Amino acid sequence: QVQLVESGGGLVQAGGSLRLSCAASGRTFSSLAMGWFRQAPGKERKFVAAINRSGVGTRYADSVKGRFTISRDNAKDTVYLQMNGLKPEDTAVYYCAAEDYSDYLYQPDYWGQGTQVTVSL
Repeated sequence: QVQLVESGGGLVQAGGSLRLSCAASGRTFSSLAMGWFRQAPGKERKFVAAINRSGVGTRYADSVKGRFTISRDNAKDTVYLQMNGLKPEDTAVYYCAAEDYSDYLYQPDYWGQGTQVTVSL
């Protein structure tokens, strides 16, 4: 069983930056595709970004392209989401996700507990 623990959320003004971290345990980290989803109040959970097992391949939701960067450190079993140019519409609970033996994160097997990101005007 994989455990995912997010950190780094908080309150930031529009235009600011935050970096989310997600530490994984319970599985060889390099066997997991990793990524982030988010859920705003009253809305469904949506894909944000994903990174393949080697860290070479990434993909992003159109709404965050050019502003967010996903990366991973396989030596530290951690995935990161650097968020720049934050907008109020980025306000949501951000969830770390992982998928076994995959490079795509189309159907996550594991989820973190979520971390709140709030962007004020």
